[in-house]
Amino acid sequence: MRKRNGTARTRHAPEQPLTAKQKRELAALAALPDAQIDTLDIPELPPEAWKDAVRGRFYRPIKQSVSLRLDADVVSWLKKPGKGYQTRANHILRERMLNELRKVRA
Repeated sequence: MRKRNGTARTRHAPEQPLTAKQKRELAALAALPDAQIDTLDIPELPPEAWKDAVRGRFYRPIKQSVSLRLDADVVSWLKKPGKGYQTRANHILRERMLNELRKVRA
């Protein structure tokens, strides 16, 4: 960990496991109450900075392999545009699921 101007900086390559010292430092930080964390070097964003924010933009659901029996004409229709028929099927099912969930919440 290098210190510059009172700020601690750590470089960590993702393929390297954390050292015992790094684990201790992370545990100490995690144990701190929010009120004791110094955020003076982090400027607060103005409201206009959030106007284009999108919740869940980088969310990628975990995929689960399933065996699904579909009618031959449905599979043919999904495959017709080319590569990616499973992704298309997932997209269609996700849209339907989200629409139904919105109806339940409304």
